[in-house]
Amino acid sequence: MTDVTLMSPEKGTTPARPEVPSRSSLESPAPPSASRIRMETRKLNFFYGKSQALYDISLSVPEKSVTAFIGPSGCGKSTFLRCLNRMNDIIPETRVEGDVLLDGKDIYGPGNDVVDLRRRVGMVFQKSNPFPKSIFDNVAYGLKINGLARRAEMPERVEKALKGAALWEEVKDRLESSALGLSGGQQQRLCIARALAVEPEVVLMDEPASALDPIATQKIEELIYELKRNYTIAIVTHNMQQAARVSEYTAFFMLGRLVERDRTDKIFTNPGQKITEDYITGRFG
Repeated sequence: MTDVTLMSPEKGTTPARPEVPSRSSLESPAPPSASRIRMETRKLNFFYGKSQALYDISLSVPEKSVTAFIGPSGCGKSTFLRCLNRMNDIIPETRVEGDVLLDGKDIYGPGNDVVDLRRRVGMVFQKSNPFPKSIFDNVAYGLKINGLARRAEMPERVEKALKGAALWEEVKDRLESSALGLSGGQQQRLCIARALAVEPEVVLMDEPASALDPIATQKIEELIYELKRNYTIAIVTHNMQQAARVSEYTAFFMLGRLVERDRTDKIFTNPGQKITEDYITGRFG
């Protein structure tokens, strides 16, 4: 993995309230033409009741790569992530305007199967949430409730998912033990295995390592780096060094708007907007 050196804030500077650039300056460059776009939003607006949380977000997520969403708390990045598999649907009085496309098809269109969407676009949450079941049953859960595998196929599918989450060697001799007995980092990788078991196309991660110690965080980052060979990944992170280490593309959000999105190395070394530079250099956040 390539580390990107972050710019340091100037000594003696006083943090100031950032100003979001005008809408005309918020155009986000497209990814290289050789990259297939797996997910895309077009002028996405999102509302909690009468309060608007996202404004005209147009952003693409290339296939088999990692796209990181960064920005200060409350900027809309997690709300945006949950729009990508309609997790916000479970919140009362929310509303979406604009398009969210998966392989060119609007996931909010009429007649769409939300259960199938969430199989294709899996989610890993900030806090690991293993079920009070065995390790085996945790991974097999999605396969069982969706009828995606016969009983005889379950062991092979569970093993494949655990290997994909780099957890198999640590748990293969105690698959019938409670998942709640695993360490925090192991529980998070178990949740990743549970998401991988149903063979998604896209994996969304909402700060998957924020509650973990440095060693467990490193394992999660190494896992993300490996997973992008087979999956399209979008990750929300407050850790800018983490974004620099694991992602090819980074999108910076501020006050519900997409300020800019570009290749990660460019965002961290030569951002196009001053507000982006101010954020990554620690002048506010």
